[in-house]
Amino acid sequence: MKKILIAAAVAVLCATGANAADLKARTYTKAPPIAPAYSWTGFYAGVNVGYGFNDPTVSYVAGDPLFAGIVAAPSASYDVKGVIGGGQIGYNWQFSPTWLWGLEADFNGSDIRGTGNSAFTMGGFPSQIVANQSVEWFGTVRARLGWLPASNLLVYGTGGFAYGSVKENVTLNTVAGVGGIGFGFSFTCPTGTNCFLGSSSNIATGYTAGAGLEYAFWKNVTLKVEYLYVNLGSQASVRSVAVNNFGTPSSSFIANFSDLDFNVVRVGANYRF
Repeated sequence: MKKILIAAAVAVLCATGANAADLKARTYTKAPPIAPAYSWTGFYAGVNVGYGFNDPTVSYVAGDPLFAGIVAAPSASYDVKGVIGGGQIGYNWQFSPTWLWGLEADFNGSDIRGTGNSAFTMGGFPSQIVANQSVEWFGTVRARLGWLPASNLLVYGTGGFAYGSVKENVTLNTVAGVGGIGFGFSFTCPTGTNCFLGSSSNIATGYTAGAGLEYAFWKNVTLKVEYLYVNLGSQASVRSVAVNNFGTPSSSFIANFSDLDFNVVRVGANYRF
């Protein structure tokens, strides 16, 4: 009987110790920390690089009666395209776990340019009008509205104001010696090349709209891919005036360019302060 009581006491002591050890383990074991959700609120700045492209047109009308009787130059469709690169600054305000709005401004140097060629006959000789158009630089100021399918992934739409420096020049090349005089207007092409010349340079304004994805991959650094449609509006007509050796007013023609709009696809990186 004594042995039975001793064995029972040992069993009770062992069970008590096990329960105490288990309680101690449960008391001092910490749960793994929960990572805070990424916050998009704040100012940011970054850089971007991309490509712009589209296919505008240019058409021609006579600038005086003489030229109307000699030239019937066809309109031309051509590609404008080139590399762009620049920087952006902005501010985001995350007003809910899944939504934010923001404001962004960017400025880009541009190699977007193109050439349209129109072949025709002038005075019975083969001739050609060459029209060049280029976007030297452009910028935008845009609002952004974004949705967060995950705390570190932003899907957004954007739109606003666009502006840019646009240059155009027009040249008529023909056979040396072609010329004419009448109705008080005249022209001569002593060398054939650069017979008529005209150019224009202006700061154009318009609008832009697009969409993009931005991913926060490390602390305050994000990567983005973006599409923008940029429309810089109607461009100034370019009057191309002939060389004149007759002492009378020179002949001319007018090049009318279509609206200058182009698509932009670019990638970039931002640092949030």
